[in-house]
Amino acid sequence: MAGNRPEVAVVGCGKWGANHVRVWYELGCLRTLCDIDDVRLQALAARYPGVRVTNRLDEVLEDEAVTGVILATPAQTHADLGRFCLQADKDVLIEKPLALTVRDAQEIVDLAAARRRILMVGHVLEYHPAVTRLRDLIRQGELGRIQYLYAHRLNLGRIRTAENALWSFAPHDIALILRFLDMMPEEVLCQGEAYLHEHVADVTLMGLKFPGKVQAHIFVSWLHPFKEHRFIVVGDRQMAVFDDTLPWERKLVLYPHRVQWMQGRIPVAHKAEAHPVELEEAEPLRVECERFLSCMIRRDPPLTDGASALRVIWVLQAAQKSLDSASRPVSLEADETRDRPWWAHPTAVIDPGAVLGEGTRVWHYTHVMPGARIGRGCILGQNVFVGRDVVIGDRVKIQNNVSVYTGVTLEDEVFCGPSMVFTNVINPRSGIERKHEFRPTLVRRGASLGANSTILCGVTIGRYAMVGAGAVVTRDVPDYAVVTGVPARRTGWVCACGVTLPQPTPDATCGDCGQTYRLEPPDRLIPIERSA
Repeated sequence: MAGNRPEVAVVGCGKWGANHVRVWYELGCLRTLCDIDDVRLQALAARYPGVRVTNRLDEVLEDEAVTGVILATPAQTHADLGRFCLQADKDVLIEKPLALTVRDAQEIVDLAAARRRILMVGHVLEYHPAVTRLRDLIRQGELGRIQYLYAHRLNLGRIRTAENALWSFAPHDIALILRFLDMMPEEVLCQGEAYLHEHVADVTLMGLKFPGKVQAHIFVSWLHPFKEHRFIVVGDRQMAVFDDTLPWERKLVLYPHRVQWMQGRIPVAHKAEAHPVELEEAEPLRVECERFLSCMIRRDPPLTDGASALRVIWVLQAAQKSLDSASRPVSLEADETRDRPWWAHPTAVIDPGAVLGEGTRVWHYTHVMPGARIGRGCILGQNVFVGRDVVIGDRVKIQNNVSVYTGVTLEDEVFCGPSMVFTNVINPRSGIERKHEFRPTLVRRGASLGANSTILCGVTIGRYAMVGAGAVVTRDVPDYAVVTGVPARRTGWVCACGVTLPQPTPDATCGDCGQTYRLEPPDRLIPIERSA
């Protein structure tokens, strides 16, 4: 049926799962339906001829022709069923939420990385054309500085008894807020009440406090007289309203309202005419499924991958903790670092599959990619990027705005100054793919790389060498050498303790720590072992 395209199974064919069945059948990739309700299965089998049906998950997972699984089962089953699918080496799209605890979500994300499987989470609203356009407008600065956001997701709809309104409705809006702001909240507060089932909240109101005085709130309820799906972003230049209940020509509207400060510091609001944003009509679920299909074929990470879904679970778990404790505010920083041997600021992104050693600290807006291995006691400053499979030793310090690209290895106790640069391709061109030409760069133990220096790929920086600020290193640097200039040239020698050495003739002794070195031809400095 699918030819050379991947074939998928939909597990869970209830109200939302039936939508997946329709879309995947239209895409020509639907092989199997799995559900515990035989009557439901037979009805779907009659509607979609040629599709296999079963009420046994093991039959799905044992079928080698099934390469992807869509999990549209109740939320409390996502963690266990997700593990089963990944352990069977299936790519998996799990409907939101990914799991009901951070621990379970982290295990699924780590398992997907270990098995090299595609893990996508059904935050379908992120594939809505209005959301895509709004994300672009925010990134282009059309709204100015974002000040606050709020979302209302209300309806008199299907009432759950296993998950509350917070976990059922709020994941979509949390995902959008985190995506638009590109940072995690510092604090979460949630209040609500259960009216129909004890301990299952029907109505919740969540507040999120972000760095820079940005705030957001999310109001969800399934006890509301009418349907309201509205998301509002307020910037200092324009305001945006996304209302999914309206026709396409009115779903996304910009309001260029402004506030003018009159004499005497009196603020006066000036309302402007609303401007609807033209959108290309598309079904978000179909867009999501097409992206998952593309990811299975190309092996690209999805937009709504496990890492982004895990951040949503962190916020949900903190909100639930606040709800359970009489609306006490919960600090994300304190909540996230529990049970970890390392610490990361809430705005940092640590991708699944990265390994961080005990005592390592990762600061604001830093991103560590899958496969990176970072040792113990390291410090990664603000806005640091660590690429895939990079190896960093113990007690390494990387200052702000440094990117450590794939192919770079930093041994123990290396220091990278602010805004210094590594390269990994000798002749980069934007229009030419040269990932297969990455050249390895090695920085040996104890070396220091000055602020704004540039290290061309393929070189080795020797032990305890010191690269001056702004230097451009184009060739190997000997152990203990001081290099400066453009291109960098050796201008002296330095002790392991960091003090400049007198010119060796042929020996030199550090005036601070007393270590003696000997110069050997042609240009090699060797420490002399001290006698007992």
